[in-house]
Amino acid sequence: MFNKMKEEIASIRERDPAIKSAWEVYFLYPSYKAIRAYRKAHKLYLRGKFFRARSISQRCLRKTGIEIHPGAKIGKNLFIDHGSGVVIGETAEIGDNCTIYQGVTLGGTGKDTGKRHPTLGDNVLVGAGAKVLGPFKVGDNSKIAANAVVLEEVPPNCTAVGVPARIVKRDGIRLEDLDQIHIPDPVAQQIEEIYKEIEKLK
Repeated sequence: MFNKMKEEIASIRERDPAIKSAWEVYFLYPSYKAIRAYRKAHKLYLRGKFFRARSISQRCLRKTGIEIHPGAKIGKNLFIDHGSGVVIGETAEIGDNCTIYQGVTLGGTGKDTGKRHPTLGDNVLVGAGAKVLGPFKVGDNSKIAANAVVLEEVPPNCTAVGVPARIVKRDGIRLEDLDQIHIPDPVAQQIEEIYKEIEKLK
């Protein structure tokens, strides 16, 4: 158990240059506290002690702002950076060495039963404010950009951006140029089409 704690603390320190010591992670980092609480709650959940498991997760939510359902399955060395507003649903699955930033939701759409939440492969990064919704997989080594809304499967080694999210990079090769300045205005385009129709009618 002590070795696992050391491994998790070391993995967090590797990914956050602001950390000055292991003690800082152990005593002060909400991410580490939330994951420790989740591990306890998950053991209770697997033994059918659902109320006690949920009480631990809800107490942790109040203390850290991170809500991890005790039914979720989480691999080793998860790092939730900053953490406020993170929600991880009951049937979500997270692989090893994943990084999740603040405001992320691994949730459902309300239309599925059974497996309702996403599965993240190993080494997945989910940017701040991103929403990954539905019972599909985000492949190993993929990245989800900040504020993206992912509604369908992301293959391994890809980068997904936008609302709804689309793949812009695969295996290190850019699939399309992402221009975040000259974005078309759909309302203006519709108005332009209406003007054209009016001119035709005239």
